[in-house]
Amino acid sequence: MSQIIIIGSGPAGVSASLYAVRAGINTMVITKGPGALSKAGMIENYYGYAYPIKGSDLEQQSIEGAKKLGVHFTEEEVVGVSFEDKLTVQTTNNTYSADAVIIATGSPRNIPKVPGLEDFDGKGVSYCATCDGFFYRGKNVAVLGSGDFAVHETNDLLPIVSGVTVLTDGIIPTVSFPSNVKVITKKILSLSGDELINSVVFTDNSVLAIDGLFVAHGVAGSTALAKKIGALTEGTRIVIDDKMATNVPGLYAAGDCTGGMLQVAKAVYEGAKAGSEAAKFVLRNNKK
Repeated sequence: MSQIIIIGSGPAGVSASLYAVRAGINTMVITKGPGALSKAGMIENYYGYAYPIKGSDLEQQSIEGAKKLGVHFTEEEVVGVSFEDKLTVQTTNNTYSADAVIIATGSPRNIPKVPGLEDFDGKGVSYCATCDGFFYRGKNVAVLGSGDFAVHETNDLLPIVSGVTVLTDGIIPTVSFPSNVKVITKKILSLSGDELINSVVFTDNSVLAIDGLFVAHGVAGSTALAKKIGALTEGTRIVIDDKMATNVPGLYAAGDCTGGMLQVAKAVYEGAKAGSEAAKFVLRNNKK
C-alpha cells in the first residue's frame, strides 16, 4: 500500500496530512510531541476564530480532526531520512518506508550557544555525519550532543573516522553511547583553531584536540534531515519549488522550515500544498 510520511505535527504537518489522506493514501505523521504552537499563549489573528484560542488547544483540535479522517500518528524521534529501495524514515526505534515524505518540523530554535561555533561553521564544524563524515576518514572527531540524535550521528561516524569523542557540554546524557566512544560531560568554554577548528577548550582549561566537530544537539532539525538525503538548503531553510518539492524526488517540505513568515496561516497553506502535491506524485508514480 502506498504511504506518505509527514515529519512533524504542527500546523504544516497536520494540514499536509489532511490533503494526503483525503486523496486515499495511507498517511502517517511522526511527531516528537507538542511543538512551537503549543507554547503560544493565545492565537487571535487566525481565520475562523472570533475569540482568542490557546495555541495548545488549536494544536490538539487540529490533530483530533486529522485522526478522525484516518491519519495515523506515532510519537517517535526521527533521526534520519534516506533513500534505499524507497524513501526511508529512521526513528530511534523503527524504520519506515514511504512513497513520499514531507518535512514539517518547524524552524530550528535550539542551537547550542558555544563560543566559536558559528565562526567554524563549514570550517570543521558540520551538522550532518552522513554528508561530511567521508571528509574525516581516519581522523579524530567530536560529536556535540547528549541524546538519541547524537547516538545516531556517532554510529554513522564510527566506521569512517579514527575515533569519536562525545561532548555533552555540561549535560548528563540519558542515552547510552557505544563502549568504544569517550564521553566528556564538562562544560565547553570555546572552540579554537586557525583557518579550521583544531581544539575544544573546557571551562576547567583542559583542551581536546580534534579534526572536526559534528553538532547533534537536541533532536534532528529540518535542515539536518534534508541534508542527510541530499536536499538543498540555504542557511536554516530547506529550498523548495512552487510545488513545495525539494530537489529530491518524493521529498517535500512545508512550514517554518522553508523560511519566510513564521505564522500559522502560512504553515497551513504550505502544508495543504505539500500534501496535495505529494499525493499527486504518489498516484502518478503508481500508474507507471
